[in-house]
Parts: sequence; C-alpha cells; structure tokens
Amino acid sequence: MDTQNKNIAGLALAAVGIVYGDIGTSPLYSLKTVFDPAHGLPLTPANLVGVVSLIFWGLSVIVSFKYVTLVLRADNRGEGGIMALLALALGAVGDRRRMHLGLLLIGVFGASLFYGDSVITPAISVLSAIEGLEVATPALQPYVVPLTIVVLICLYAAQRHGTAGIGRWFGPVMLVWFAALAAMGVLNIVRNPGILVALNPWHAVRFFLDNRGLGFLALGAVVLAFTGAEALYADMGHFGRTPIRLAWFAVAFPALALNYLGQGGLLLARPDAIANPFYQQLGSWSVYPLVVLSTIATVIASQATISGTFSMTKEAIALGFLPRMRTVHTSEREIGQVYLPVINWLQLIAVLLAVVGFGSSDALASAYGIAVTATMLATTILTYFVIRYRWRMNLLLCLGATGFFFVIDAAFFSANVLKLLHGGWFPLTLGVLLFTLMLTWRRGRAQMFENLQKHAIPLDAFLESLFIAPPTRVAGTAIFLRGESDGVPHAMLHNLLHNKVLHERVVFLTVYIADEPYVDAASRIRITDLGHGCHQVDVKFGFKDEPDIPGILDQCAAHGLAFDMMQTSFFVARQTVISTPGGGMAPWREHLFVAMQRNARDAADYYRIPTNRVIELGTQVEI
Repeated sequence: MDTQNKNIAGLALAAVGIVYGDIGTSPLYSLKTVFDPAHGLPLTPANLVGVVSLIFWGLSVIVSFKYVTLVLRADNRGEGGIMALLALALGAVGDRRRMHLGLLLIGVFGASLFYGDSVITPAISVLSAIEGLEVATPALQPYVVPLTIVVLICLYAAQRHGTAGIGRWFGPVMLVWFAALAAMGVLNIVRNPGILVALNPWHAVRFFLDNRGLGFLALGAVVLAFTGAEALYADMGHFGRTPIRLAWFAVAFPALALNYLGQGGLLLARPDAIANPFYQQLGSWSVYPLVVLSTIATVIASQATISGTFSMTKEAIALGFLPRMRTVHTSEREIGQVYLPVINWLQLIAVLLAVVGFGSSDALASAYGIAVTATMLATTILTYFVIRYRWRMNLLLCLGATGFFFVIDAAFFSANVLKLLHGGWFPLTLGVLLFTLMLTWRRGRAQMFENLQKHAIPLDAFLESLFIAPPTRVAGTAIFLRGESDGVPHAMLHNLLHNKVLHERVVFLTVYIADEPYVDAASRIRITDLGHGCHQVDVKFGFKDEPDIPGILDQCAAHGLAFDMMQTSFFVARQTVISTPGGGMAPWREHLFVAMQRNARDAADYYRIPTNRVIELGTQVEI
C-alpha cells in the first residue's frame, strides 16, 4: 500500500508540472486583462470583488466540478483528450449516419481549435513573464519582444532532444511556482482581508446585474483564468485520474484561488497596481526573481502544450485525419514521448508571428479565449453522446449534467466571439485551416478507397484461379500490404505482371486502427491460412499504439508463422493520386489532397519496415 501511495504521489507531482502549467501561469495576465481600459470595465471595489468571485467560482465549477470530477470519467480505456473522446462518441452512436457526421464535424473542429490554442499559449505565457522587466525598469520595454523570441526559438530548437532528461524537474519547479503563488496570495489577503467577501457567489451574480453588457463582455477575459482545463483531460492517459485530481485539489486549486484573492486584495488597497498586479504583489525587490521564476514556469507550461500537440497529431494520423508524418521517439523508456519535426517548426513560425504581430500579452489575450471556449464547448457536446449512448444513462440526467455546462461554455464562447475583430480571428483562422486540412484528407482517403473498391479483384477468387496454372515459385517470403477491404493488392498484380514469379510463401498484411487507444496483445494478431503457402495476417492497433510491423512479425511465431527478416521482402504500392473533373470534392480540395498525399510519409517508413527489405511498385488512383 505504501508503494502504491508513493507511486500516486510521484505521478501527482509530475502532473503538477505537466498538466497544470498552462492554467498555473494564468495569474500573470488574467486580472489585468479583465480591467484593461480597452474593455471599458471600470476598476471599482464592487467590480473587483465581483470579478474575483467569478474567477474563484469558475475554477470551482468549470475546472473542479466539470473537468476534474465529471469529464475525467469519460475516458477511452484510460485515455482522455478530444480525439479520444471523439473516437468514443463515434463508436457510441454506431451506424446513426446523421449523428456520426455531426459528431465528426464537432470533434474535428474542436481538435483543430486546439492547435490554435497551442500557438497562443506559448506566445502569451512567455511574453507575459518577460513583460515583468517593464515593471522593474520601463527602459527595458523595447527588449521584451526580442527576448521572448529568443526564449521561444531555444524552446522549439530543444524539442528534438525530448524532455526525458529535464522532465523530472518540471514537477518540483512548478511546485515552487505554486508555493510562490500561494505565499503571495496569503500575504496580500492578510493585508487586505476584505477581499474574502468574494467567496460569496452572490457578488458574482451582482456583478452581472450591475454591469449587464459590460459584465457579459468581461467573461471574454475572465475565461483566461481557466485556460489549460482541457490539458488535464488530455493528459489523463499519462498520469491517471487519481494523480491528476490529487494534484489539482492539493496544489493547483488552493494556490490559484489564494493568488487571485491576493491580487484582488492588492488592487482594493492600490488600484494603480492594475498595470501589472502580479509583479507588484511583493514590492519592487521581488520583480527580477519573479521574472526568472515566471519565465521558467511559462516555458514548462509551453512545453506541456507543445508535447500535447505532438501527441494529438499522432492520434489524428492514426485515426485517419492527417497524413503520415515523420515521427521521432525521443525516449527509449517512455513510449508516449514523440517529436514531429514538421509540426514543431510550423508551430514555431505561427507562435513567432503571434508574438511579433500582437506585441503584448494584453493584445494576445483578446486572441486567446475563442479557441479555448470553443474546444470546451465541443468537449461538453461529445460528453453528452458518450454518457447517453455508450453508458446508456437516463436522458434527463444526461441533459441536466451536460446542459448545465453547455450553458456556461456557450456564454463564455459568445463573449469571446465579440472579440473576433480584436485578435480572435487569429486562432480561429488557424483552426479553420486545420479543420479544412483534416476533412480534406479524410474525404480524399474515402474517395481513394471508393475508387479502389470499384476496381478491386476478390482475393479468394483470384488465388483460386492463379493456382490452376501457378507461376514459378521462388524461395523466401513476400509480404504485401493490403487495405482493410481491398481485393488483390496492386503490388502483387504488378509483381506477377512484370516479374512473373511468386514467392514460396505469400503473406497479405492488413492493419486495422481501432477506436480505442490500445489493443491487448492477445487480440492484436489474427492469422488465416489461405492455402498454397498464402496467409492473411490481420493486425489491430489502437490509435496510441506504436505501429511496429517487424515487432508484429516477431510475435507471429507464437501463432505458428515465423519470419526470417533476411528472407522476407515487403511489396508496397506507392499510390499516385490524380485529380479528375467531376469528382466528389471541389477542384481546389482535390488538388490540396493530392499535394498532401505526395508529401505524406510512405507506409513502409511509418510502419518501421527496414528500407532494405522494401520493394515499391507504383499505381495511379483517380479521385
């Protein structure tokens, strides 16, 4: 039992660093953004107490109740995140075509907006940390953006090395960060205990009654205090439900609540500190140490977002929403640590554009909320379909549970839509771009599949006719990669046409991706003897499993089919896609799909097949 408790405590400490980095750095900019003069909300004692009350109860209801208590239950065999939830929801509704399409659009759009969020998070976090230099010495203001750019370039350049070496320090460093937040909060609460009235939710209600339109607009900034809530759900597979809950209730939530109350207390006494209340909580002596600690904390928060982007991209590839990309495994011990060079450098370019284009954390704050709230809204909708159609819970209970959060999420999203022209367009544009790419890739693949199906030759009938007058058999094993419902692989037809030989053993290998993160080893491989030395090998992977074909072939020995890699050749059809008029997509989407297909990583590389054992044969497919 002691060992188990130690493991949970260790995972909870790691979760403090990885899961709560984003939401943990929100106190750097949240309150000052709410009372930014551009938003028109006056800084009065009543408004200040109302906003602090809103933040405290938002953390309690949205994060503690919705995500930590309820949404963490909607796991896909231990995995969380919007892609895992989408797979779960699609499986739950089964063959209900209209629901399937609607959920697909909602889930993919929510996932696409996560990419927009993952661009804003590093930009606003690091920028807001380094802006502390302005508080210490206004003369340093021109150096804020250049220093931010240097820090971000170093952060992204280090991604190829992985976080296996320094990741163990994330938890302790963020523990120091949360301890500093709590200590500063307590100090200012003791000095100004009047802020404790904000614990009464009536002040949040009165804030809306008093301010009406301005109060609604303020929600667009208040939501900045909850950014990162999606991360705790997405990281469930890495840490587990219990450590994430322990880290929130024991460390993150108390520290955040105390710091927001403390900043409120400071502003009650010194309204002039609104320019940057975070850095004025302890006085001028603390600014430089806080800048250093804040920069480290925001780099860790950014790292968590970047790693999350890599993980979600890998899931999207496995589920057929994005083309195969080069994936580097940065840790031999931790299978989930991956690095995708293309995603890394594209994201860095977008982050630097955000930093240079917006220039300050205040300007970036306007761009932040829309992606976060839209993703939260998508999660709520998908959760309804999981608990209703998969768990088969009572309709009224499902509507009540998710409807309550739907109203809250919709209110926050609506308030952020009003900021569309003030920066909200940026993450939304990124999201729409990714949404278009994902749906184009999925639709294009479906069209390819339909075309191949039209011209498919049934495998059983082909083999039966082939062995009436069999071709010359040569030594060794030939493995032909075969689609899920394909007939005879094109590579086999080309090989017979041009080489006029057949290996003494022929294996048709089909890979299936399940709508669950992992597949048990016992049910991963199925082998069917087709006669005449031919075998069908079906392999099932989860969307988070590593697609390692040589490893699978080693496991086939236990099923009576052993392979000698030096006597085995892999025949792969390299498909050249051609756009034709009158297809199922608009011409520009067909050309986009063709470009994506050409630049996709080939199947042999993706499945880790040794390059010196691969024979590629070309084929053309029209869409």
